[in-house]
Amino acid sequence: MDRASPVPLYFQLSQQLEAAIEHGTLTPGSLLGNEIELAGRLGLSRPTVRQAIQSLVDKGLLVRRRGVGTQVVHSQVRRPLELSSLYDDLEAAGQRPATRVLRNLVEPATAEVAAALGVPEGSDVHLVERLRSAHGEPMAHLCNHLPAGLLPLETGQLESTGLYRLMRGAGITLHSARQSVGARAATGDEARLLGEEAGSPLLTMERTTFDDTGRAVEFGSHVYRASRYAFEFQLLVRP
Repeated sequence: MDRASPVPLYFQLSQQLEAAIEHGTLTPGSLLGNEIELAGRLGLSRPTVRQAIQSLVDKGLLVRRRGVGTQVVHSQVRRPLELSSLYDDLEAAGQRPATRVLRNLVEPATAEVAAALGVPEGSDVHLVERLRSAHGEPMAHLCNHLPAGLLPLETGQLESTGLYRLMRGAGITLHSARQSVGARAATGDEARLLGEEAGSPLLTMERTTFDDTGRAVEFGSHVYRASRYAFEFQLLVRP
């Protein structure tokens, strides 16, 4: 700690702990000990340590468990805004993705889905609804609609790998996508699925993906836990 710095000590401590979590020095499941022990070990006041810990609890990096203490959870997933799947991004980040298929069926296209996929309203489309987790912790609720008959979609395959991998394996070349990102409060059902409180902030994403012929091959409507997930943008200065 740099006591001569204008940066508050609690913020210095929270930054050091966050860096240790991000770099894997503090691994998921690690216990930090109680505030009194930490304060004594670091030569800081208990309120300083409490404030540092609370800031990381608010970010979803630490959790206070009754009878256990303050514990490291998994670092927030940061996903670049590019044409990639959540499964691949989690796997690349070492997050051990897992999938539970909630629905896998053919249904009539709503007006919204029909417009996105370029098919008549009421025509058959394939719905895949999944709960995506990492390290056993729910991360996102995913609903994807695809043109009926585009490719075989077996529940076992959907639970063992990502949708985009299955599409590529079926010879579909993913070329581009139109995507929008937003935020809203969790409904009661979403909160129960994602392990959040009703009204907690969620990130939303809608994406229509096109193949190399310009055909719409997938319309996704996803929600992500804002406490565990972030989208990253790369901005370029226009000449």
